[in-house]
Amino acid sequence: MPRLLGRSLAALTLAAALGLAGCTGGPPSTGQDTSGDGASVPSAETPSTDAAGSSSAGDVSPTPAASATGEAAQRLPLFSQTVASVWAGPDPVSGRAYIDALVSAGFDKAAMQVTADRSTIGNAAESIEFSVRLGDECLVGQVGPSIGDPVTTVLPGLSSGGCLIGQTRAIDW
Repeated sequence: MPRLLGRSLAALTLAAALGLAGCTGGPPSTGQDTSGDGASVPSAETPSTDAAGSSSAGDVSPTPAASATGEAAQRLPLFSQTVASVWAGPDPVSGRAYIDALVSAGFDKAAMQVTADRSTIGNAAESIEFSVRLGDECLVGQVGPSIGDPVTTVLPGLSSGGCLIGQTRAIDW
């Protein structure tokens, strides 16, 4: 039952994220990490996609990744593979680990955003999100103990120039 609820919540979250994608929320944050637990950041929680862009869940169709075109869709398999390798490593819920791995894979650090690893009271985040802006689209990933398997997708970029809505942390390393 929790898996079904999670998929329903994922579909609602995706619909909200897509609906808000055209909203202007100001420029992405580049300040100090003062964010909360990431709950204020709509997730890109959709089924994971494989190298062919097909959904791992099989019952959610079509995913944004399956209908995306351009550079983001072409780079989604590499993005997804990089996310999966970090998830399987020693720091599966470390934003820095994902950013560093994505940079090593050839993605532009200046085009990335990431949410906080810790909540405002110091607890480990239940999920973190990270993104790479490519033209008018974004590669978005979400991982964490509340997510299950990592999710990756292509979403439209925000008119503000970023990909994630809500507080993000500075990528200053």
